[in-house]
Amino acid sequence: MKNIAPIYLYMISVACFVIANLIREQYRTLYYALLIVGILLFFIGFKNRSKKG
Repeated sequence: MKNIAPIYLYMISVACFVIANLIREQYRTLYYALLIVGILLFFIGFKNRSKKG
């Protein structure tokens, strides 16, 4: 995860949030899993950005 550019982590995070929103009613467990993954990727990207910049 350290070698991945933060912008890619942010994009994947946003994709997780969008997909989670689309499947919110059908798959509750996957919805919460994608939310957690999206939040984690966002904070990892923020951490990587603050280290490099």
